Amino acid sequence: MTVFYFIRHGQMDFSLENTKFFQGRGTHMIPLSELGRQQIKTAAQDERLRDAQLIISSPFGRTLHSAAILSKELGLDIRVEPDLHEWAPNTVDYAYLPQEEAGRRWHALHDNHGRHPAGEMPAWESAEQMKARVFAVLDKYRHFRCAIAVCHGTLMQYVLDIPHPSNGQIVRFDL
Repeated sequence: MTVFYFIRHGQMDFSLENTKFFQGRGTHMIPLSELGRQQIKTAAQDERLRDAQLIISSPFGRTLHSAAILSKELGLDIRVEPDLHEWAPNTVDYAYLPQEEAGRRWHALHDNHGRHPAGEMPAWESAEQMKARVFAVLDKYRHFRCAIAVCHGTLMQYVLDIPHPSNGQIVRFDL
């Protein structure tokens, strides 16, 4: 059995949104705010993380920034795992969607409790699709006793079947 501690990234620095290259898909590169950095430093003090052997992280800026803080505080290596990315509003071609359309699809995800409506195959990622990609990532680390997975709130909510986590929240998952 491998123990994974999922940690939601810290709060983003929203003051950077829509500046320079932090527009459109570039918003995924926004780093943490001062509060976000503190949230992750606090999480790093959690005794449960002391047994971790490795950090795996989503490739987004906020998760990589969180993983870097955890790495420094815990003395662990980081491996970037692209399939730990946030929920995908467009699984057809993964092209960037305008905020309004992505928001509409996010509401459809929640209104349907993570499931595609019966008889439909909408373009947004379902909970089952998220689970499949995340479990494929976790399976690569089964040989570790304990690892940290730094990722996103919606992903944690639907993959771990929990209420939407707060920034820096830690949730144990046994595989």
